[in-house]
Amino acid sequence: MGRGLFVVFEGIDACGKSTQAQRVARDRGALFTFEPGDSPMGADLRRWLLDAATSMTPSTEALLMLADRSNHVHTVIEPALASGRSVVSDRFYASTLAYQGCGRGVDLDDLRAATDLAIGTCRPDLTVLIDLPLEVANARRARDAKDRFESADLEFHERVRLGYLELAASDPSAWFVVDGTPPEGDVSAAIDRRLFELPW
Repeated sequence: MGRGLFVVFEGIDACGKSTQAQRVARDRGALFTFEPGDSPMGADLRRWLLDAATSMTPSTEALLMLADRSNHVHTVIEPALASGRSVVSDRFYASTLAYQGCGRGVDLDDLRAATDLAIGTCRPDLTVLIDLPLEVANARRARDAKDRFESADLEFHERVRLGYLELAASDPSAWFVVDGTPPEGDVSAAIDRRLFELPW
């Protein structure tokens, strides 16, 4: 049996990536997973990472994300892929480049080097970026003041969004950018047209 496909969904909060990732995994019989926190150790890290009351520097935040990701790859993602099962993940390493790099200002070259250490050769076959203007995202959700990321200022979230777009533009063969503003069904159809090209 060959190796499974690895597809990742990325984007700012409220863009619809979680809904789409779960749908794609369900429709294709793939394993759905998410970051941070989809492992026993990761659940503890997630509580620290999302708790706005827990003080940490941007570099500490990045390193905790990478610790979660390394554990996630070695205990969840790689075993599934090696067994021949496809994996669909809600966030992966591009989230750290966008949020902790572009958003928080941690050096991108340092983050890429640390990512190589954390995940080795595990890379997505395709990253789907659901792009959504910030004003639309804000209208879709109620911001949680207790969540480290949701409580961040609008400038932070705009840096993250632009960072994602720059990452996608730098490697267009590995990314698919879809407009998240149309109705959910239209977004799903656009994603499915691109995923149809992959060897599921």
